[in-house]
Amino acid sequence: MTLDELKKFDGKEGRPAYVAIDGIIYDVTDVDPWQGGKHHGNVAGQDLSEVINHAPHKHSVLAKLNEVGKLK
Repeated sequence: MTLDELKKFDGKEGRPAYVAIDGIIYDVTDVDPWQGGKHHGNVAGQDLSEVINHAPHKHSVLAKLNEVGKLK
């Protein structure tokens, strides 16, 4: 999936919410803090590889998420 394709998965208006981290795309649609496609100022449909390094949980949450593809 390209970045342009990923942008369509913003979690708004019933669309799924996906985020890319280190080249892997994860589905955050059913993650409560991501409801509506936003979480702590971050928006679904983007590559958040740099952002996750500053999050308190770092990469530890990724194991709980479903992988849905790879970022091209």
